[in-house]
Amino acid sequence: MLSVKSKSRLKITTWNINSVRKRSDLIKHFIQEFSPDILLLQETKVSNELFPYYFFKDLGYSFAHYDGEKTGYNGVAILANQELEIVPKISFIKEARHLVAKTKCGIEVHNFYIPAGGDVPDIALNLKFKYKLDMLQQLTSWFKKEKHSSNKIILTGDLNVAPLEHDVWSHKQLLKVVSHTPEEVEKLIALYNSINFRDAVRKFTSDSEKLYSWWSYRAKDWQKANKGRRLDHIWVTESLYNNVTHAEISKHIRGLEGPSDHAPVSIHISI
Repeated sequence: MLSVKSKSRLKITTWNINSVRKRSDLIKHFIQEFSPDILLLQETKVSNELFPYYFFKDLGYSFAHYDGEKTGYNGVAILANQELEIVPKISFIKEARHLVAKTKCGIEVHNFYIPAGGDVPDIALNLKFKYKLDMLQQLTSWFKKEKHSSNKIILTGDLNVAPLEHDVWSHKQLLKVVSHTPEEVEKLIALYNSINFRDAVRKFTSDSEKLYSWWSYRAKDWQKANKGRRLDHIWVTESLYNNVTHAEISKHIRGLEGPSDHAPVSIHISI
C-alpha cells in the first residue's frame, strides 16, 4: 500500500462499523476493494486493550489512534497508512465519541460519533435527546472559538442527523422521528455554519436527489424498502472544498453478509 505522502490524492472513509471485531471480514473486504488512506470508524464497541491493532497493521495501517470504553459502547478510531500527528480531543466530550489527528500536509481530521438521542424528541422527557442537542450546541461554540474557516479541517463521522429533506426516505413522516426533527436539524446546521463548512458528499449529488448512508436492520428487505437516512457526513472547510474530487457511499457493502447498518462514506481529496 502506497503512503499518503507519495500520492497526489488522499482517500478518506468514515464508517459506523457497529462493532469492529464482529465486522473484521467486512472491513477486510472493503479495504481490499477501496484502499482508503485514512479510515475513520465509529461505534467500535471495544475497550482499548482489546482493539484489533494488529489486524489493521497487517492490512497496511501502521497508524492507529483509538478510544474505547470498558462498557463496550461507543468507541472511535482513526487508522491511516502513514503516521499522523495526534491532536488532543475536545475536552468537554468525556465519552469515546471524538478523536482528531493531523496529516503531514496539515489537514486536521475530526472523527465524531454524535449520540443517537433516544426515541422521544422531547428534552423534558428524554435526557438522551437533550444530551445530543447540548453536544451539538457546544461543538458549534467550540469551533467558532477555536477554529477558522481558513483552517484546513475535515469534520466527519456518524453525526446521527439527516439534515436535508432528501437525506431521508420521507421528510414528512420523519419530522417527529429522532435524527430528522427540526430541533436536531437546526443544531446541526448551526454547527455546519460555525466556520462555513461545505458538504463534500453533496458536492456531487444535488440536494434534490435522495442520498442515504444508513438502513435499519428492522426492514425484512432493506434494499426493496429503501427507507434510508443520511446520518454519516464528511464536511470540509472552504480552503479544501475545491480539492474534493470525488465522493461515494458504498451501499453495496451494506448488502454483504453480517453488515453494519451503516455504509462506508468516502471522498477523494487532492493534496
